[in-house]
Amino acid sequence: MASQRPVSAFDIIGPIMVGPSSSHTAGAVRLGQVGRAVLGVQPEEALVELHGSFAHTGRGHGTDRALVAGLLGLATDDDRIRISPELAAEAGMTVRFREVELGGDVHPNTVRMTLTTHDRTAEVEGASIGGGMIIVTRIQGYSVHFTGEHEALIVVAEDRPGTINAVTGLLLEHRVNVAFSRVERKQRGGEAIMIFETDDPIPDEIVEAIHDFYWVRWARHVPKVTG
Repeated sequence: MASQRPVSAFDIIGPIMVGPSSSHTAGAVRLGQVGRAVLGVQPEEALVELHGSFAHTGRGHGTDRALVAGLLGLATDDDRIRISPELAAEAGMTVRFREVELGGDVHPNTVRMTLTTHDRTAEVEGASIGGGMIIVTRIQGYSVHFTGEHEALIVVAEDRPGTINAVTGLLLEHRVNVAFSRVERKQRGGEAIMIFETDDPIPDEIVEAIHDFYWVRWARHVPKVTG
C-alpha cells in the first residue's frame, strides 16, 4: 500500500544515521525498534526473514546489523550498530536470519520478524520505503498500516460492541488526540486489532487501564521512531 503522506525536505535529506544506506540501514533500525515495541520487551529469540532487496543486498548494506540494533533499542545514529550482533549475544538474544519470498506485490525492502520470550510472541512485518521511512504492514497476521511517525497504541481484543469507545474514552480522559485510527478483524465476533496513532504522548496508565478490560488480549504503546 503506498503512503499518502506529503514528503518534506527532511524526508529528502534523510535521518541522522550511521550509514551506508537510509533504506537498508536507518529504515531497518526503525523496523527493529517497532518490533521490539510490539513485543513489549527485548526479545530472547528473533527469527528475521528478509524479502527482496533486503535478502539480496541487505547484508552488504548492514541491514542485518541494523535490524538487530533496532531490536536492542539502539537509535539510527548509534555507532554501536556495527557491533550489534556482539551486543545481542551479550544481552542473551539469539537471532536467526532467513531469506523468504513474500510475493511480487510486497515491497522489496521488507522484513518479517517473529520475536519471542518465554511467555510472549510477536510477529511484525514492515518495509523500509526510502529516506529512513517505514511502513508496518502486518502484526500478528493482521493487515495494518502505520508509519511510526506518530505515537501508536495497539490493542488486540474481542470483537464486541463498545470496545472502540472504551479505548477512545481513555484517550479523551487523558487529552490524547487521535490522528489516525484503524480496526481490522479476521471474523465477526472473533478477535480484532485496533491501532490509534496520536499527536500526543501516550501515558503508561492508559495502557495499564486498557489491560484491565476483560475483553482485551493485550495492548502496547509503540513510541514514534524518530531516531
